Amino acid sequence: MARARRGRKRPYGDAHVPLDPDRLGGVVRSETGPQGETYTVRTVRGGEKSYRCPGCQQLIPPGTGHVVAWPTEALLGPGLEERRHWHTACWARR
Repeated sequence: MARARRGRKRPYGDAHVPLDPDRLGGVVRSETGPQGETYTVRTVRGGEKSYRCPGCQQLIPPGTGHVVAWPTEALLGPGLEERRHWHTACWARR
């Protein structure tokens, strides 16, 4: 019979590992968008596809961290067609 594996706990003498702010990137937040509308915004690490940034019209290559934003007031919730993938710098300049 196989034994259940136990998670490794931090030994008493080991140093505390600080929180990594990059891991909090997926937290959803609200921000003002390009036309002053309220947008729901999420930072992502990047996936397997490329996307076209609406801010600069350039491609966001696969695996590149970026921002996904969609209007908060989307009827019946955010549809896939309303989400836009922005370069982080382009979203900051909006």
